[in-house]
Amino acid sequence: MSKIVLQHLIGLILFTSFAILVPQQVGATEEYAKQTGQACAACHLDPGGGGELTTTGKAFAESLRAQTVNPERSAFVKGFRLVIGYFHFLTAIFWFGTILYVHLILKPAYAASGLPRGELRVGIVSMIVMGVTGSILTYYRVYSLDTLFHTRFGILLFIKVCLYLVMVISALFVITVIGPRLKAKRKELSSADTAGGLTLEDLTAYDGKDGRPAYFAFEGKVYDATQSKLWKQGVHMGRHNAGNDLTEALSLAPHGREKLTTMATAGEVIAAGPRKAPLHERVFFFMAHMNLTIVFIIILILSLWRWG
Repeated sequence: MSKIVLQHLIGLILFTSFAILVPQQVGATEEYAKQTGQACAACHLDPGGGGELTTTGKAFAESLRAQTVNPERSAFVKGFRLVIGYFHFLTAIFWFGTILYVHLILKPAYAASGLPRGELRVGIVSMIVMGVTGSILTYYRVYSLDTLFHTRFGILLFIKVCLYLVMVISALFVITVIGPRLKAKRKELSSADTAGGLTLEDLTAYDGKDGRPAYFAFEGKVYDATQSKLWKQGVHMGRHNAGNDLTEALSLAPHGREKLTTMATAGEVIAAGPRKAPLHERVFFFMAHMNLTIVFIIILILSLWRWG
């Protein structure tokens, strides 16, 4: 299974519940309760609101439907909102799924020496689609600033929008400022002389992508797989990535270590000395963990909308 397919599959599994948490569309939210002066229990069997309606609630819902001036337009708007909402949450699955995949499976160090193009494209497209669809959904749901700042739904929505903007701003900063510095570091490492050996951290710069050499470590030695047809773009059999220590993985391979003798050695693995990460790298890790935290907060907001 290719990495991109695995990424989407994991994202879909992790966020099946994410789509389930969508708040149900109702006709009487907190602003209507304020207008009528009635508590939630007046219209809902559940005193906390939501769920099955009482006789009074059903009558009130019918009165709201009767106030609709243009039923055909209302049906169209409802369908339009459904389509926009579908794309909004589908995009969230890909975007948040990618973030979780990088953190839980690949670890942030995977991108610490240069942002991968695939994840970068998913992030940029997702931010644009989420912004556009979210604005449309907000237009149809929030009728005034009073709704936004004085109702429970509006306040949670405002917090969610602010968190989204934080993610967008941090992503733009990483792309325009941090990303080029990470790439420069990777280029510098991949062009350095390896005669003195490579640390495992240095090895990550030799991933076989974007014209860089494809090196991997095995039992303390570094092998050069750049010219091998079995290591295109630094990936072997769709599962082993260059730039890593593959001792454990290759010990389970169907072929013996004699296959490695056909490859040139590029040096040896050496122990890493004490090192303080540069400021831009520390900022990258901080923002990566910050975005992961924001993902969980947004899911919490959706849970509060649905069950809180």
